Amino acid sequence: MNKKVLVVDDEQSISSAIAYALRREGYEVDTAGDGEEALSKVKIFRPNALVLDVMMPKLSGYDVCRRLENRDDIGIILLTVKNDIVDKIVGLELGADDYMTKPFEIRELLARVKALLRRLEKKTGETPAELLEYGELRVYPERRSAELRSEELELTPKEFDLLLLLLSHPQRVYMREELLEQVWEMDYAGGTRTVDIHIQRLRKKLGEPYQNMLQTVYGVGYKAAPAGSYP
Repeated sequence: MNKKVLVVDDEQSISSAIAYALRREGYEVDTAGDGEEALSKVKIFRPNALVLDVMMPKLSGYDVCRRLENRDDIGIILLTVKNDIVDKIVGLELGADDYMTKPFEIRELLARVKALLRRLEKKTGETPAELLEYGELRVYPERRSAELRSEELELTPKEFDLLLLLLSHPQRVYMREELLEQVWEMDYAGGTRTVDIHIQRLRKKLGEPYQNMLQTVYGVGYKAAPAGSYP
C-alpha cells in the first residue's frame, strides 16, 4: 500500500506543486487549504505524513499540531517563511519532526519526506523493551510514556525519543550529530543546537536529582548515567 501524504498550504500553487512531485514518487496525496480543512481530512484520509504550512488562515500549522490526535502515528514537516530558530523550536516542541524554510527545493522536500517515513516505518516495526527503570523514573517504550514518582511526564515526541535512546544505552557517549541522525534521522537543518535545547528541556522536566542523569560530555555530546545511580 502506498504511503499517504497530506499537503496543507493556503497557497494553491505551492500545494499543487508539492502534491504533483509526491505523486510522481508514488505517494497517495491529498491537499488542504487551511488548518480546519487539514484536521478534517486527517480523520478521513488518515495520512502517514503531513507537509504543513505554518502561516495559514483559520488555524495555523502550530494550531493543527496542538489539535492533532495520535500525533505519534503521523510524521510532520513544517513549512515556514521565518528563518528564526525560536519559531522553529516552537514547532518541534509541538510535535513536528522537521521543518523547511520557504522558498525551498522540491527535491530536498522529497528527500525529507522519504527519510521521515522510513523512520516512522522503522519505529513501527521495532519490538521495544517493556520497561526501563531509573530509580523512581519509569519509561514505557511501547506506550511511549514516562513517569517520575508515579506522575506522568509531559514530553513531546522528540523529547521522549531522545530520552529513550540515551537511557536504553547508559554510559554510551553520543555525539550531537549521532543524536540528530538517530532521533531526527537526517542531517537536521536546525543544527546541533536543536539537541542542546531538547536536553535542556528534558533536564528541566526531570528536575533534581534526575536531571543529572543526562550528562554532558564536553566537546563531544551526551550520555546517560548508569541505571544503578538512582535508587
